[in-house]
Amino acid sequence: MTSLFTSTTVQHSHPYVKTGSLAGGFFLILVALVSPHLAKAQPDPSLSPGNSAAVAGDSAIGAGKMHAVPFHGVIASLDERARTFTIAGKGNARSFKITEISVITKGEQPATMKDIVVNEEVRGSYYKKADGTLEAKTVKLGPLTEAEKAEKDARKEKREAKKAGASATP
Repeated sequence: MTSLFTSTTVQHSHPYVKTGSLAGGFFLILVALVSPHLAKAQPDPSLSPGNSAAVAGDSAIGAGKMHAVPFHGVIASLDERARTFTIAGKGNARSFKITEISVITKGEQPATMKDIVVNEEVRGSYYKKADGTLEAKTVKLGPLTEAEKAEKDARKEKREAKKAGASATP
């Protein structure tokens, strides 16, 4: 009679695993525990630099990662139903959408969409969304106020002083 169970010696071909060693057993257990987690780990596609849709989000509220771009000009047209206004540029016109987070002011006082009129000077900042729309962050109606002029002049003087100081040093 032949025995159903025969004794065989298993030889491991991996260089770090030695037959009967405690380190080899630990290595096998470690690989067995970690490998399922490594197979599931996928990089987050929203973190890739080329994914502007993930950065932009669907609303301007998620705009923490986006950069506000300044604008200024004269209002050429207004669409109250669509909550947009257009300013004419040198070669192109840009249309800005007013959202629930847009801050509209006129002479440092809060304003509404009804305060926006054609042929009025306007400035502010906007977010460019992934779909190409320009959502207004801030909208300042009318010419610069005296406080804004003073602030602008102070920044200009500071910049000139810094530039003069930098050019005076060898």
